[in-house]
Amino acid sequence: MKRSAFALAVLAIGFVGSPARADYALVRFEDGWCRIWWDSAGTPWGAGWAKIAIGMPDWLTASAALSTARSQGVCR
Repeated sequence: MKRSAFALAVLAIGFVGSPARADYALVRFEDGWCRIWWDSAGTPWGAGWAKIAIGMPDWLTASAALSTARSQGVCR
C-alpha cells in the first residue's frame, strides 16, 4: 500500500511539475470562416485553407486573435 501511494505521489508531482505545451493556430477556410486550430503543426484536411496566425500559447490568445481578425474583416 505504501509503495502504490508513493508511486501515485511521484506521478502526481511529475504531471504538476511539467508544463503543458499547447500552441494554437488561426486557420481561415476558403469560404471566409476562421477557426482556432489546437495544434500549429497540425493541418486541416483538404485544400482551401490558410493559417493566418500560428504559435499562440493559449486559447485566450487565440480567441483574441480570432476576434481581431473578425473585426478587421479577414474572417467572418
